[in-house]
Amino acid sequence: MDTLSLSMIIALLIVFGVSFYLLRRHYVKRLETEVNRAQKSEQLKSVFLDNASHALRTPLNAILGYSNLILEERDSTMNPAHVKEMATHIKDNAQQLLGFVKQLLDLSSFEGGMPFFTLIQVNLAELMASYRREALNITNPEVSVRVRTDLSPHCKGTLDTNFMHQLMMHLLTNAANHTRQGEITIWYGNERRGLKVTITYMGNGQAEMLSKDIFSYLQSEEVLKMTDQSAGLGLPICKAIIDALGGELDIETGDGRKTVASFWFPCRMVDRHRTRLH
Repeated sequence: MDTLSLSMIIALLIVFGVSFYLLRRHYVKRLETEVNRAQKSEQLKSVFLDNASHALRTPLNAILGYSNLILEERDSTMNPAHVKEMATHIKDNAQQLLGFVKQLLDLSSFEGGMPFFTLIQVNLAELMASYRREALNITNPEVSVRVRTDLSPHCKGTLDTNFMHQLMMHLLTNAANHTRQGEITIWYGNERRGLKVTITYMGNGQAEMLSKDIFSYLQSEEVLKMTDQSAGLGLPICKAIIDALGGELDIETGDGRKTVASFWFPCRMVDRHRTRLH
């Protein structure tokens, strides 16, 4: 075997060896990524389920207990004020229970690490009006909720309505929890070929929560306990959704007196302009 043939064989062996090493390294990294993703998913489930028993049983027992007291009241001795008080306790515990279920559903969206979006075209004015109606159900009677926009009422946007609902209701719930009086304003419009939404209200918006990564945030012991209604996954989930959409989320709070929560993400929009009557 001459020197040239030997050199070619050695070169081919080197190329094969390098290719095998790079290919092996690529698949090892992919395997590590999938293993880490599975471990994160299991960790999230464990953290959530550790609190599930208490979070479910406590409000359910309260609902059943107060319901039984109402049923045991006799018509002749029924105290309307007492019944109203018990009904209020039932409502509060039902809302607490609903909050837990919502967190469970939200968590399931991130089980695989990256959410999957189903985009459909919807009327933005109707969508925002529906969020306003939901927000009115969770705000104090002294608080009003208004929707403002420069867009046409016929404007349509292409987005995932499930994740959009999560975004809006998490932010509106956060606003309702921190607003005792005044107004919550929802503004939406077109910006940089996308949808921009701003929610303004008086109160502290917990801007510090945006620095939390959802997976590390869920490892904390207190996050999923239902004793504090302000605790939960809301803002970290909002950030995770916006990051997955390639958008931006920002919350500015000035001295705890006024909060402006805004988000933007790429969104195809049609019929944006209002029709002018001549």
